Amino acid sequence: MIKIVKYPSPEEWGRLLKRQVIPGESLAAITQEVFRRVQNGGDEAVSYYTNKFDQVSLSEFSIPENVIDAAVEQIDPELLKAMELAKQNIERFHETQIEPIKPVETSRGVVCWRENRPIESVGLYIPGGSAPLFSTVLMLGIPARLAGCKNRLLFTPPGQDGLVHPAILAAARLAGITKVFAVGGIQAVAAMTFGTEQIPRVDKIFGPGNQYVTQAKMFAQQQGVAIDMPAGPSEVLVIADRNADPAFVAADLLSQAEHGSDSQAVLLTDNIELAEKVAAELTRQVVDLPRQSETMSALNGSRMLVLRSMADCVACSNNYAPEHLILAVENAEQLIPAIVNAGSVFVGRYSCESAGDYASGTNHTLPTNGYARNYSGVSVDSFVKKVTFQKLSAEGLMEIGPSVVTMAEAEGLRAHANAINVRMKKLKIRNSTQND
Repeated sequence: MIKIVKYPSPEEWGRLLKRQVIPGESLAAITQEVFRRVQNGGDEAVSYYTNKFDQVSLSEFSIPENVIDAAVEQIDPELLKAMELAKQNIERFHETQIEPIKPVETSRGVVCWRENRPIESVGLYIPGGSAPLFSTVLMLGIPARLAGCKNRLLFTPPGQDGLVHPAILAAARLAGITKVFAVGGIQAVAAMTFGTEQIPRVDKIFGPGNQYVTQAKMFAQQQGVAIDMPAGPSEVLVIADRNADPAFVAADLLSQAEHGSDSQAVLLTDNIELAEKVAAELTRQVVDLPRQSETMSALNGSRMLVLRSMADCVACSNNYAPEHLILAVENAEQLIPAIVNAGSVFVGRYSCESAGDYASGTNHTLPTNGYARNYSGVSVDSFVKKVTFQKLSAEGLMEIGPSVVTMAEAEGLRAHANAINVRMKKLKIRNSTQND
C-alpha cells in the first residue's frame, strides 16, 4: 500500500518521488530490433511482432468501414450519448485554439503575418490492454480534424480475438478518423515511421503508451518523424489541506493507480491527520475495484508526503512536474499563480481528474515523467505548422533595406547585402527617372 513519509527535506523529494522505469538499455535494444525488422520486412515483420507481443495472427491490419458501422450499432445507447457529450465539449474547447490571421505592419511598407497549415498525415496511437481507451480517440481525433489534417490514421492493438473494441471504433467514427489499423506496440510506431505495404508513413505520431511505446516514439523522432511528446505511464499529484475530503482524495489517487502497475499517484499535504484518513480511505475503497492487482502495484510505487507548509507542497509539485495536478485545498484559485510545471490542473474539490479524462473539454494527452517542465499537452496547435509570411512594398524595402545591408555586411554575408542593394539601386534609378 502507499507509504506515508513525514517531513522529508527538499533534498529527499526527488528520490522519494522517483518514477518507476524499465532499464533504458533493455528498452533501446528491443526498440532497435523491431524498427530494423519492420523497416526491412514491412507487413511481414508487423505480423510477426503482433503475433509475438499480442498473441494474435493478422495479415490484414485495416478495419473495413462496414465493421465500424456495425460497431456503432452495437454500442449501448447511453454510452454513445455520453461519448457525444464528450465530443461536443472537446470541440468547444479546442475550437477556441484556432488562431485568426493577424497581419502587423512592423515598419512602413513591411507587413508580416502567420498562418496555420495542417500536418498532412498524422498517426494516432491508442493503448491496448484490458481497458479500451476510446476517450483518447476523441482527444486526438477531434483536434486533428479541427486542424484540417488530411490523413488521420488510428492505431490500436487488437484484442485476443483479433478485433478492435467496438467502443474504440465508435469513437473513431465520432472523431472523424479516416482509417483504423489493428496494430499496436513498438511495431505500430515503427510502421508509422517507415511505412509498409498496408500502412502509410506519417508525418507526426501522437498518443500515450507504456514505456516501450514511449521509447519507440523517441526512436521514431530520430528517423525524422515528429512526435507530440514523450508521454509514458500516467500519473497524478494531489495537493490537499486539512479541509480536503479524504474520500475524494483517495478516489482521485485510485483513479490514477488503476491505469496500470507503472502508474504513480502522489499526495502532498501539510496535515498528517489528512494523510492518515486518506490512507484509511484507500484501504476501504480499493476492495471494490475490479483492477485490484494493477492498482495495488501502482500504489506500492506511490507516496504520500507530509510537508511543513502549502508553499512546500507547491514547490515539491513544481519539482515533480506532474501530468495531472489536483488542488484539493480551500481557496484553490490562490495557488494557481504559483503553479509552474503541470500538464493539466484541476482546481477545487469537485474538479476531479476523471472529468478532464473524459468530458470537461480539455485534452487528456499530457506530458508525463517530468516532461511538463518543457512540453504542453496536445491541442489544435499540435496538429499544425505555423508558417510566417512577409510582404514588402518598395517603400518598405527602402525603409529597412539600409539596416539589413549594414547587418549582413557586418556578418560577412555580401550576397545577402547584395540582394537588398540591387533592389534599392533599381528603385533609386526609377525614382530619379520619374522625378526628371
